[in-house]
Amino acid sequence: MNFSSKLLEDAVNEFSKLPGVGQKTALRLVLHLLNKEQEEVEHFGNAIVRLRKEIKHCNICHNISDSQICEICASNKREKEVICVVEDTRDVMAVENTSQYFGVYHVLGGLISPMDGVGPSDLFIDSLVQRVATTPVKEVILALSATMEGDTTLFYLYKRLKDFQIPITTIARGIAFGGELEYADEITLGRSIITRVPYENSLIK
Repeated sequence: MNFSSKLLEDAVNEFSKLPGVGQKTALRLVLHLLNKEQEEVEHFGNAIVRLRKEIKHCNICHNISDSQICEICASNKREKEVICVVEDTRDVMAVENTSQYFGVYHVLGGLISPMDGVGPSDLFIDSLVQRVATTPVKEVILALSATMEGDTTLFYLYKRLKDFQIPITTIARGIAFGGELEYADEITLGRSIITRVPYENSLIK
């Protein structure tokens, strides 16, 4: 792609580094910004810079937050004894959008994937075990994507948590195998949360 401006080229190259954004889409986004008032573009840029500099992760659940403790963990309206374990912040948002869950979360920060070099020590698994060991917990819901990596992580978490003698459940398989939680529609995901089942029921005996 030939550019008439080095500044334009640099901006397009930066946008094209975003997931799913090719050079043509990046060029369209950059030209869109060029047609905006300078104040709007500065607001856009400042929002990105502030996001990177000021964003925090909750000290309890590891969800993205504006403060050391996220709003969900701090809320007196949430059922603190029920922990829903998810892969990342996108899955928290997906479950919240169902309006069917009123407990708290634990964000792993990924899934176990030996092919990608991601092991248990790379995730927030030890802090989950610590939460279960040190706070009153009535149930742990393993709400992970129905993928090979998700199932591997489910089995590992079950082995780490089963000795605590608390119910360990997993969302019902209304989610097709290979499907990721964030792409499930709200009704299907909501029903999967409500009709969750004991995890050991899904194990091959």
